[in-house]
Amino acid sequence: MRMSREAKAQSKTRILNAASKMVRERGIDAASVAEVMQAAGMTNGGFYRHFQSKEEMVALAIRAAFDQIADRFDKRLEQSGAAAAIEVYVEEYLSKRHLEHPGHGCPVAGAGTDAGRFHGAYSEEFIAGTEKLIQRLSAAEGGMAVASERARAIRRLLMLVGAVVTARAVGPGALGEEIVAACIDEFTGHAPEKG
Repeated sequence: MRMSREAKAQSKTRILNAASKMVRERGIDAASVAEVMQAAGMTNGGFYRHFQSKEEMVALAIRAAFDQIADRFDKRLEQSGAAAAIEVYVEEYLSKRHLEHPGHGCPVAGAGTDAGRFHGAYSEEFIAGTEKLIQRLSAAEGGMAVASERARAIRRLLMLVGAVVTARAVGPGALGEEIVAACIDEFTGHAPEKG
């Protein structure tokens, strides 16, 4: 029995969601096709109905991850303005949830090291996705017209990524909390309240 286009699209989305989460949690090498298909609730046999290769699946999965972040940012920017959009972005980025669940977070913090090791479609999608984040942060600063605004957006993204990667690396405890607090202080001008 042939799948309808709608059912095929839904299956592909489930696979991409599972792949996106797994790549951000474990990296490309550790995200096998078999495990991704199992996580999507499907058998390996269906993989090639949706993708020509693992590389294609991973590239599309990383694109989907960046698109989700950009779409959320765009909605907040439209609804609440630049200052609110950046504030919520920073809060979410430095949240305990993001630190503890890399599979649902930023691909730069979760899978950035893979971009330097894998070339081709994955690397291209990673570059395009990182550019989307920089553009969003630049827009929140006032637009892409001024080079200094773009440079500031890049520095802010790198600070967020560095804080999350380092806090994850040192694990739960005082040092991780101090790293996140220092980054929050840099963005807001005051450290978060203890509580």
